Amino acid sequence: MDIIIQSTLKTLYKSKFLLETLSDNDFCDCSVSPYYSSVGSHIRHILDFYDCILNMDSERRIDLTARNRNKDVESCCILAAEYLNKIINQLTNIDYNFDEIVTVIDDLGTGKIEMSYTLAAVLSQANSHTIHHYAIINYILDGLEISMADSDFGYNPITPKRAKLN
Repeated sequence: MDIIIQSTLKTLYKSKFLLETLSDNDFCDCSVSPYYSSVGSHIRHILDFYDCILNMDSERRIDLTARNRNKDVESCCILAAEYLNKIINQLTNIDYNFDEIVTVIDDLGTGKIEMSYTLAAVLSQANSHTIHHYAIINYILDGLEISMADSDFGYNPITPKRAKLN
């Protein structure tokens, strides 16, 4: 298995732990300022990103603007876990050339554009994107007074950690 897939799975398994730990009420709680988003909305967003990659069309195009946005996944840990397991299973069984050039469609703020990536690059972007959202989830969890047992949750592997102030 390619190192990119191994890294991606290692990152996504943190979602699995989170989904096994939170109640549905905590998962969909939108009470934390300033954005009032939920852990569930971020998990759904992460999984939708991977779903777009895994549903590349026959012309080798990945449309990151064509997300499922299934609101039920945002409010139910069991449904989110099912979606996560689907993504993990697809990634585990992926049989692609990671050096292959694919076309990624995204909207960077001025409308849809098409860009050339390698499949490895878009999967690497998805992994970094996931870690970024884990950091936001960590802020939400802190606001809900829920602590994660994983001290690396939301940290990019190369980010220096600061000592906690008492």
